Amino acid sequence: MAIDRTPVLKRCRSLGLDPVFLGIDKKSNRTSTRGNRKKSEYGLQLREKQKAKFIYGVLEKPFRNYYAKAEKMKGQTGVNLMTLLELRLDNVLFRLGFGRTRKECRQIVDHKHVLVNGKTVNIPSYRVSVGDVIEIKENHKTSPRYKEILEVTGGRMVPSWLEANQEALSGTVKELPAREEIDVPVNETLIVELYSK
Repeated sequence: MAIDRTPVLKRCRSLGLDPVFLGIDKKSNRTSTRGNRKKSEYGLQLREKQKAKFIYGVLEKPFRNYYAKAEKMKGQTGVNLMTLLELRLDNVLFRLGFGRTRKECRQIVDHKHVLVNGKTVNIPSYRVSVGDVIEIKENHKTSPRYKEILEVTGGRMVPSWLEANQEALSGTVKELPAREEIDVPVNETLIVELYSK
């Protein structure tokens, strides 16, 4: 499996991203020296795609597959793409506050700590549906790891399309996320332009 080992803050700097969107509180004191050069149209489109891939932790091939799915769905391709990325199991766990970062949520899913509608799911890219109940397995709920996580994520806002029960470490998908509810600084129209060339 391919792993991106680029230092997170360095990558955030090069993409002009605030680390908060990744669930990281650290700030980089350095500034990117390349930021003042004018970017071409293609450069801007590529940057938006890289931003989306980096935030959600998706590699090129799966990202292209998400785009192909989004194109076949009804509605705007860009909005569909963002919705598909939001409905990934690792992202939903992150949104519910059961992990500090999406990477940590991915690891939690990999280690078979998560139940979706009572069944164990260990695929981070698993697509959740409306009405799905996501919870941490009973025998892991008491582990100090989740106490620490909830201390950090307790103040985080859970989006209105999800319903979280922090005490029981469970959550429900109430509806599909609308684009306004996805607080990711990505301009999806540029991604659509890039792929439709």
